[in-house]
Parts: sequence; structure tokens; C-alpha cells
Amino acid sequence: MSGINTIARRLGILVLTALVLLLFSSCSIRRMAMNMVADSLTAGENGNVFTSDNDPELVGDALPFAIKLYESLMSSIPGHSGLRIQTGSMYIMYANAYLQTPASMLTTAEFHRKEILLQRARNLYLRGRDILLDELEHRYSDFRSMLAEKPHSSAAALCTSRDVAVLYWAAAGWVAAYAIDPFDMDLGLTVPQAEALLKRALELEPGFGNGSIHDFFVLYYGSLPDYMGGDPEKAREHFQRSVALSHQQSTAPFLALATTVSIKQQRLDEFKKLLNQVLQVNPDANPDNRLITILNQRRARWLLDHQEDFFLESSLPNSPSLPSTTESESEENRK
Repeated sequence: MSGINTIARRLGILVLTALVLLLFSSCSIRRMAMNMVADSLTAGENGNVFTSDNDPELVGDALPFAIKLYESLMSSIPGHSGLRIQTGSMYIMYANAYLQTPASMLTTAEFHRKEILLQRARNLYLRGRDILLDELEHRYSDFRSMLAEKPHSSAAALCTSRDVAVLYWAAAGWVAAYAIDPFDMDLGLTVPQAEALLKRALELEPGFGNGSIHDFFVLYYGSLPDYMGGDPEKAREHFQRSVALSHQQSTAPFLALATTVSIKQQRLDEFKKLLNQVLQVNPDANPDNRLITILNQRRARWLLDHQEDFFLESSLPNSPSLPSTTESESEENRK
């Protein structure tokens, strides 16, 4: 009911604003009304209306309209920081939850649909990233050009604790876009810039999002090849920190380690254990992340049902093992 009441309040403000715009033609009054709407939509207390919902389809249907509403307001009030952060992060959240994740669960026969979803996700990841980098550019003049220069950490060092959310979401969208198309070498060469943003965010607020930055580094170090900085041991270290920060009430670190390091190292037992841990999390234990928990549990069930797609046949239960040398020689002798 709290989510419905919040949405009702937002709609009421939108109606009031429309009336104000009809009654007054003054630019200053219009701008005041738009700022009133923007402030309401980006208020901290309203941030969990989507992520606390228990109906992923309802949220998935509503998010595109909400994102475009935010973007429309953002174009009218280009100086509103909250709108840029909200719009950029929502593009990235939508791309991950409703484009890339569903694409990862499509069959080989659905290759063309999968490619379309992944390209849409990549596009929205980069769109969200660019909006968030615009926010950093607004806060720190020439931030983009500084970030492109080495060492990238020099630009990131300008950021303070108020920038953590922007740093996190910009880097998340950046790396996620590259992960979809790792053959895009131009984008790949810029990934160290994203890493610098995340490392700065980690310095400023290690416990951000109950371990969200550590979850990112599990995926980052766990999925990248060694020559680009991949490191399974670092991924495991960040996994442990995230689990501790979230008190085992977040599904993200378990899913991240299972889908990267466990598969890369062909540890089927660990893979299953981690995914079963995802399924044991109570979605209501962390109401603000209820939606993410439900979506991650859906993916965990799918991964368990399709484990043969990720592991060599000899690792799977009931798979025939190769005969030993002695057995082979005995068979040959019998012949």
C-alpha cells in the first residue's frame, strides 16, 4: 500500500503542476512547478517504490514510462542533479533486469531475439552511463577529459562522498556494456576508467548499498580474462566482504560468484551451493531490494535447470566417466 500511496502522491503533484502551467505563462513559475515535480520524484523516501515491489512484470511494464518521464523533465530542467542521477541509474537498472537478464535465459533457437535484447541493453547501459558522466562533468569541470588521461585515478580523486552513487552507477553501466560485446576494443580500452570510478567509490563508502560495490568487483574480477585484470582470488575476497556487509540477506554476491568464478573454474558443487543460497534468501527480509531478490531467484532456478550449458559433461551428475588406463588395457586384452 505504501508504494501505491507514493505513486498517488506523485500523480497528484503532476496534475497540480499541469494546472499551474495552464494558469500561468510566466517562465519562472513554470520552472518553479517543474522543480517541485522533480524534487518530489527524486526524493530519497520515494526511491524504493520500484525496487520494493513484489511483481516484476508490473515494474517492468511501468519503468519505460517512468524513465521517459524523468528524461523529459531532465531536458526541461538540465541543471537538476537528482533527475540526472535517477534517470541514468534507472536506464542501467532496466537494461540489466529486463533486457540482459532475460536475454541470458533464451535458448539457442532464439538467437536473433537474444541479440536484439542484448544490443538494446548495451545501448541503454551506455545512455545511462553518459547521463551520469554528465552529472560528474557538471560537478567537476572537464571531468571527462581528465578521466580519459592516465592515471585515471587523478580524475576520480576529485570525487567526494556525495558522488558515490553516481560513481557506482556510471561504472556499472560502463562495464556491463563492454561485457555484452567484449570484441569492441575501443570500448574495452576505456574500461580502466570505469574501474577507477569504482575504486574511488569503494574508498569513499565501502559499505555502499550493503555491499553493492563489492558485488560489482566479484563480477569484474571474476569475468574479465587475466590479461585485462581478471583475478578469481580477488573476486572471492570481494564476495566475502559483500556477504558480511549484507548479513547473507542479499542474493547478489552468491549469484555473481556462481556465474563467474564457479563456471570459469568448473566448480559445479560450488555453483549449485551458491545458487541454492540465493533461493534461501527471504525476499521480505530486505524490503527495499525485494524486486531484485525475486528476479535473482528466478535466474538462479533457471541456471540450476540448465547447468549442463555451463559445465563439461564429466562434471555433471550421472555423466559417464572415462575408463581408467587399467580398465582400458583389460578391455584390450580381452579382445
